[in-house]
Amino acid sequence: MPAAWPVGSVFVLLNGVPNQIGLRSSDRDVQRHFRIGPAHRGYDDPAYEHLVETFEGTGLRPYPPAHLEANSNGADVDFSWIRRTRSDGDDWGWGDVPLGEESEQYLIQIIVGGNVKRQVFSATAQYRYLQADQFSDNVTGVYEVRVAQISERFGPGLFASHIVGG
Repeated sequence: MPAAWPVGSVFVLLNGVPNQIGLRSSDRDVQRHFRIGPAHRGYDDPAYEHLVETFEGTGLRPYPPAHLEANSNGADVDFSWIRRTRSDGDDWGWGDVPLGEESEQYLIQIIVGGNVKRQVFSATAQYRYLQADQFSDNVTGVYEVRVAQISERFGPGLFASHIVGG
């Protein structure tokens, strides 16, 4: 933001925190029509702009887990992470942040050369990649693990990733 705005600059003054557009799950990815312009003029005024937009509901999308790490446990590899929340996560008090979802669930993917070799779900913030599973997946050397928290309303959120063996 500049230190000073030139005379005649246009700005919007908000009198509070903007709210998200209320969308039901069935309204996501549906085209919506908007007419945007000065409130003191009619909707048919040439100053109004007509927009057609769709919304995915990304405000519901879970954040990627934090601090994804891998630790060797013999030939097995233990992955762990810390969940994040979209709501009420500013309390730095005791314990984990609130889940913000109906249930705790994660999608874990093992990736080699851009190909998903294994995809599993976990109800806890940890996963053990067994040596037998690594052998079955033909995973040796460097690979990537990706973890996303799952929302029942949105689906998988953004992935956290970690390179193993690199």
